[in-house]
Amino acid sequence: MSKKNITTLKKIATELGVSISTVSRALSNHPDISDETKQRVNETAKRLHYVPNLFAKGFRSHKTSTIGVIVPDISHYFTSTLLKGIMQEAELNGYKVIVSESRNNEYKQAEMLQTMNQFGVDGILLSLARTTTNFDEILNTLAIRPLILFDKVSTKVPCTQVVIDEEDAAFRAVQHLIQLGKKRIAIIKETEKSFNSEMRYLGYLRALKTNNIELDESIVLSSEDISMQQGKRLGTVLISMKNRPDAVFAITDSAAIGVIKTLNKNKISIPSEIAVVGFSNNISSIIIEPKLTTIDQPGNKIGEIAFRYLLEEINNDTQISNKTIEIKTNLIVRDSSFKSD
Repeated sequence: MSKKNITTLKKIATELGVSISTVSRALSNHPDISDETKQRVNETAKRLHYVPNLFAKGFRSHKTSTIGVIVPDISHYFTSTLLKGIMQEAELNGYKVIVSESRNNEYKQAEMLQTMNQFGVDGILLSLARTTTNFDEILNTLAIRPLILFDKVSTKVPCTQVVIDEEDAAFRAVQHLIQLGKKRIAIIKETEKSFNSEMRYLGYLRALKTNNIELDESIVLSSEDISMQQGKRLGTVLISMKNRPDAVFAITDSAAIGVIKTLNKNKISIPSEIAVVGFSNNISSIIIEPKLTTIDQPGNKIGEIAFRYLLEEINNDTQISNKTIEIKTNLIVRDSSFKSD
């Protein structure tokens, strides 16, 4: 349909010989409009394929019943579980969701925030790009509408933040390996100082300290991209060492699976020679052999709770919260760290 044929309230009003205000109120089921008029207006609107302009309606009412969601990478399995939780909860509450991807680029992230503000969304859920160093656009947005950080967050933004127990989860993962008798435990983490990576590294360090195991920085490996490919590469680095580790904790399942593939290729027994633990519990963790021990991140639950807190702030114009909601995780023990009798 060309632009000149788009049906407007004015077009419906002209066809029926009533005012634009009458059409608008009839479509909104206003009690002042008779049932007969409502029926005529709705039938005409349907025949002319009228589609309401939500943003124009939002401009008038200062509410669009729409939220914006910005994530670093929409292709990740964990991200899909977050989005599913958000969208399910949004639908239950009569909200629509606009999803955008920053591609882990802070400039793209700032651009998306500007776009969401221009759309007039009621609130924004933001998972930070890995390289975020400039928080100006985030703080500007926070000054004009509710904004909540989730999953990838920062202490530099004074808003509600929904996260998992990153440090404690990593501590439990490494503690599990130590309880199996492993003493030389490598870690694969991010090069960039992302909140998630740093918190998981702190958990790793705490587990070593708790068990009086000295940190060996030669088996602390970092990569900007914590992918399966990098897991394979860093796994090769680890098994090439004269004094190999007897376990590997990777801060993502993808990297852990890459390590397993390298160990399998080199016929290194898992877990007796080298045990492996990942983080996320994505679908691939039960496909790889041996199946991967991992921290289960409840993405659906995180998404649901993030939306609920955002809705609470949308409905409470006078008070913006500044608190951290921490979601508990579970360690899922599988064959990569535990060999059944």
